[in-house]
Amino acid sequence: MNAPYPKRLIEVDLPIKKISEHARREKNLRSGHPWHLHIWWARRPWGACRAVTLASLLPDPADPGCPQTFIKKATEVLAPLGYKTNSSNSEDFQQVLLRFVGDFAEWELGASDPYRTAAINLVKAAYPGNPPVVFDSFAGNGAIPGEALRLGCESIALDLNPVANLVLRTLLESVPRQGYPLLEKFREGAEFIKKEAGKRLTSYYPKKEGKIPIAYLWARTVTCEGPGCGATIPLISQTNIAGGARQAWIEITGNRDKTIDIGIAKGKTVPKDLIKTAGGGAAVCPVCGFTTQKASVKRQGKAGQIGHRLFGVAVPIGERQGKNYFDANDEDLRASNVAAKAWQDLVKRGKASELTEPFVLTYGLHVPPHYGISTWGDLFSDRQKLTLYTLADILQEYAITLKKEGHDAAFIKDVVTTLALGISNSVHYWTTMSTWLSEGMISCFITGNAIAMRWDYAEANPLTPNYAGGLEFAFKKAEESLSAAIHLGKGSATVLQGNATAVPLPDDAADMFFTDPPYYDVVPYADLSDLCYVWLKRFIGAYHPDLFKTELTPKADQIVVNPYASEDGRGKQSPESYQERMTIAFREGRRILRPDGIGAIVFAHKGTSAWEALLSAVIDAGFIVTASWPIDTERASRMRANKSAALGSSVHLIVRPRENQDGASHTDEIGDWREVLQELPKRIHTWMPRLAGEGVVGADAIFSCLGPALEIYSRYTRVEKANGEPVLLKEYLENVWSAVAREALNMIFAGADATGFEEDARLTAMWLWTLSTGNNGSNGKATVIDTETGSEDEGSSKKTVPVTGYILEFDAARMIAQGLGAHLDKLKTLIEVKGDTARLLPVAERATYLFGKDAGQAPAKRKKKDAQLSLFEFLDQEEQEGGSWQIEPTAKIGNTVLDQLHQSMILFAAGRGEALKRFLVEEGVGLDQRFWRLAQAFSALYPAKSDEKRWVDGVLARKKGLGF
Repeated sequence: MNAPYPKRLIEVDLPIKKISEHARREKNLRSGHPWHLHIWWARRPWGACRAVTLASLLPDPADPGCPQTFIKKATEVLAPLGYKTNSSNSEDFQQVLLRFVGDFAEWELGASDPYRTAAINLVKAAYPGNPPVVFDSFAGNGAIPGEALRLGCESIALDLNPVANLVLRTLLESVPRQGYPLLEKFREGAEFIKKEAGKRLTSYYPKKEGKIPIAYLWARTVTCEGPGCGATIPLISQTNIAGGARQAWIEITGNRDKTIDIGIAKGKTVPKDLIKTAGGGAAVCPVCGFTTQKASVKRQGKAGQIGHRLFGVAVPIGERQGKNYFDANDEDLRASNVAAKAWQDLVKRGKASELTEPFVLTYGLHVPPHYGISTWGDLFSDRQKLTLYTLADILQEYAITLKKEGHDAAFIKDVVTTLALGISNSVHYWTTMSTWLSEGMISCFITGNAIAMRWDYAEANPLTPNYAGGLEFAFKKAEESLSAAIHLGKGSATVLQGNATAVPLPDDAADMFFTDPPYYDVVPYADLSDLCYVWLKRFIGAYHPDLFKTELTPKADQIVVNPYASEDGRGKQSPESYQERMTIAFREGRRILRPDGIGAIVFAHKGTSAWEALLSAVIDAGFIVTASWPIDTERASRMRANKSAALGSSVHLIVRPRENQDGASHTDEIGDWREVLQELPKRIHTWMPRLAGEGVVGADAIFSCLGPALEIYSRYTRVEKANGEPVLLKEYLENVWSAVAREALNMIFAGADATGFEEDARLTAMWLWTLSTGNNGSNGKATVIDTETGSEDEGSSKKTVPVTGYILEFDAARMIAQGLGAHLDKLKTLIEVKGDTARLLPVAERATYLFGKDAGQAPAKRKKKDAQLSLFEFLDQEEQEGGSWQIEPTAKIGNTVLDQLHQSMILFAAGRGEALKRFLVEEGVGLDQRFWRLAQAFSALYPAKSDEKRWVDGVLARKKGLGF
């Protein structure tokens, strides 16, 4: 970079371990956070955004170009908080700044006046003139612009989605503008709404045993198509509704008169023979035993023949003392029917209208349209719609009260908006797709980024106190989030609704471009937010006509990858379109960014194609990548983490515009391909050990290496080979993966020449390392990634067929193998490729190949099913390592060290101690030191609780006793 700008702190160093620790803690907060105002997807931890913003705005004290006035002022700012150094060494002060940045990432410190004041004064020291302008073009839930506001910056937030925009306006504009008077009126309004709702809705939600119910339990119904049957089958996919000391379950009985009873039973032991009538999308009749297939269930749904049956009520025992469960009685049914009639009367008299906005099938995530659900109104029962319309009326009445009190229109608008968001944040509990677990009401978004079909569902009672799904719970969460937002300060914030590809801002308007763009094909933001949009439009559409002027949220302009049908009218959202439009969006970001400004772009997606598209967009937009930092921003228990190899870290790419001081783009820097390739492994060699020291390994480390690798490539306008042929990013990335794979292998086999192992051992070691998670929940050990295939129609209760082993995206596996000189097509006894995934076979599945077709055929039952298979999945847990298997010592020693190690592990697991001794000693397998180095490496790489980990440790434990 030609411009004489001092490096920023983030371009030199960042305390990622400390920031990650704070980010993980923040992700588990259940109250007191701005993001609790309203549901949103792929939210960023605010503390991490705070740290990244601050480190990006501050110059590096050790850079020769850093102004001495900044160092002097910053020293004075930090000293009272105990951040000081006894030396005048600028590198020592750099460490002081980094320590403050790491500490300030703690969520709670954002509300600390001394720390916030210090951070603001640091930014002022770096920008002694006007406050820096921070711009986010995909602002979402507001973490980035919110934290820029906290740091005293001028914050500009842009988002296309109306729901996100409404949240942004509230948190960044309304709360700072109105302050505590807004919070006071919110509390007053919440009490008004709860009181009026109690008056108007109590008859529709009668008490049970003198207590207000938490939720009502329902089952959808279909007609049995068995010969001569025709029974109405209630679809129950989960029979256990409460665990712990007070267990409760559902008992289903089919009668001779073709009626079906549903009863809730309670006790200490759940019966083992409970009947489930729903599974895999099919319906099993408890009367005749006939299974009505999935296709027939869909056909009934599309014909409007699926019904609903209320069968249970969940009631609190006492204040946080657990829950009790009752069968639904005539009074419960009558209340629901009365509510349905009241709703239908409202519609008939024109006092309310049905929700006719279309609910469409979107790339397999929205399954309900298969079953006749065609509008958003179909996701709500009549009682739920009556309740929501009643709340809308009460909200408007409170607005009239505020007007009578003499408040101005802007204040009324802000108060009513906050109350509407509080109500809207419970809508995802008030659908026929919500469900019940023993913990309580569960959102219809429990599957993460989808709305799945529910056979048995729960209807939350909005009048219940203290529990999720109740108004009191919703308003309490909202109030706490508004209180937290007050600590963002009263700086300047501007919220814009619009397209990131055409931003209404002038050139060179921002000092920092910091954004977290949509994750390729992971989150259908617009489709999911429609659930709340249709109600917010009815609550406060008149107050925000610019946001709620369309039938549903805008789809065609969102930058995602979605295989929509052309008739949906959503435009082309292919991978090619994503890259093209993301490039335009980033080009807009570069246009708005000053030549001496800095950018940070966040991404967290495991797919190599997604990364390639994003990186291509960054470079094609005219940015130079100057650093890359992985920050652990995800909860290990999140839905996607349980079912895929999604990254645990969000990688923050630090970029600069490839521009001269006058704003003109660099166009004449040509890189030599040979020099780039020479520098690449050196850069990876210095970077990966540092990542490992910070606990970043596996896929997180691989993708985190893309940043420093791109520093080499992106500094040039283009890179050319000796013959003048340009080197495309795709080709360079394959070399990056190769360099990372080789470096990782050298780390795995520390002090040994990894090239001494055959390709199967090298690939297995790298494969397991790629799936490892470092300090994120596995104590440095690898984690088995299981995928599940099965019915998509039953949400969290779906019946699945587990696919065991170690799964990688095929393209990632291919590039890893290529970098190690391995060939997937030649390793079919080790690797299984299906579609776009590749599976490293568990040792269990290799037994036949290693020992012959008769290996271990003795049948026995397993008492416990692990995620990772034991040697044979029918082997009883207690018989492992006990010698009951029909495993005979092989006459054929494996051709590779990996095969020999797997054979040894199997002999150990089968309890064949003498055979293992002969194999290692007399056959000489244990004389090869590569055998023991590979075993030691695998001991560190296999998941901590896996059978394979135990087996390889068992082999290692015999090393000394066998004389090796």
